[in-house]
Amino acid sequence: MLGLMAKKVGMTQVFDDAGNLVPVTVLRVDPNTVIARKEKEKYGYEAVVLGVDAAKKNKVSKPYAGQFPQEISPVKILREFRDFERDLKVGDTLGADLFEGCRYVDVTGTSKGKGFQGVVKRWGFGGGRKTHGSKFHREPGSTGQSTYPHKTFKNVKLPGRMGRERVTVLSLRLVRVDTEKQLLMIRGAVPGINKGLVFVRAAVKK
Repeated sequence: MLGLMAKKVGMTQVFDDAGNLVPVTVLRVDPNTVIARKEKEKYGYEAVVLGVDAAKKNKVSKPYAGQFPQEISPVKILREFRDFERDLKVGDTLGADLFEGCRYVDVTGTSKGKGFQGVVKRWGFGGGRKTHGSKFHREPGSTGQSTYPHKTFKNVKLPGRMGRERVTVLSLRLVRVDTEKQLLMIRGAVPGINKGLVFVRAAVKK
């Protein structure tokens, strides 16, 4: 599985090979450094640990810095990618060229937080009549039993905090790879806020 970390930088539109105007989300790929390799003999599986975003020396504790080799400065973000399809060594860096020739990708990120929301916005409830005197417009309605067991069951759709969850969107089309500016241009809904961190991997279903 090929994968790396990137940051959302906005949206734009480009022309594809057929001359169609395509809206795309732009992801910037900062150098992904190989921090460590995990071998199957020792850990039971094979993986590559990648890191991005250099950390200030005065912000790094000794226990955290101890996991980095001497020739690599500590970074803020670490991510493990299992069964990496390329033979890499500790200290190597990866960029947008990793996805050259790849048509579809999966993107994982933290969705936008929308705060405390009611059932209409959070779960898509239809609500009651809008007429005068209805007194039932956007309420959740009945939530339990009037007799035994006198409780609300788990997983009932109720008002609550919406968003800010880990979301993976599958099979997004990779329109263009700009190796000079280290950009990935993807068509489709990419989860997360602007300038937020996302994890990009080669699509598992295509």
